Amino acid sequence: MELLNKYSEKSIKQTIYILTFVVCALVVVLNQKWIPHPEVFPNFIYKLPMVNALLNGTCSVLLIFSLIAIKNKKIELHKKLNLTAFIFSTLFLLSYVTAHYFIPDTKYGDVDHDGIMSIAESAAVSKVKPLYVIILLTHIFLAVIVFPMILLSFYFGLTNQQEKHKKLTRFSYPIWLYVTVSGVVVYLMISPFYNY
Repeated sequence: MELLNKYSEKSIKQTIYILTFVVCALVVVLNQKWIPHPEVFPNFIYKLPMVNALLNGTCSVLLIFSLIAIKNKKIELHKKLNLTAFIFSTLFLLSYVTAHYFIPDTKYGDVDHDGIMSIAESAAVSKVKPLYVIILLTHIFLAVIVFPMILLSFYFGLTNQQEKHKKLTRFSYPIWLYVTVSGVVVYLMISPFYNY
């Protein structure tokens, strides 16, 4: 934590914004399959979406317990729970990028896994798909928005700038919680259409 205190808040913010841009660019590049990948890869790759859901679900529970801890003035427990949630979110990001780099995209409702939505397939999911799309898009959008907020919240918390930490986490906490919970929901909704 001493190391963080040596840098100015401005330089920390610049680093966080650059890191956010780099991570977002990496996710886009890998998701779009712009970098060639091997045709054959280990079978465990297909387990990663389920692992992602478990990581997100665990993170959700940790965040809820973290809120309870801080409400009960258990600051050290709050810090440990948040650091653990941060580690799980980092593992999620690595697993997510790896999975989406290798695994072909899945279309919601594509029962026969041919990559084309037939009229019958579209009709079968027509009432639920708009909800899925809304949850997915808000999940992605808010994940991008909250990433720098989480890093900045951690910086304020680890450097004992409690007022700034509290002010920012009023926004970052509910967004982070929504992102982790919606990640699980997205997995549960799309997993019946996986072709593996």
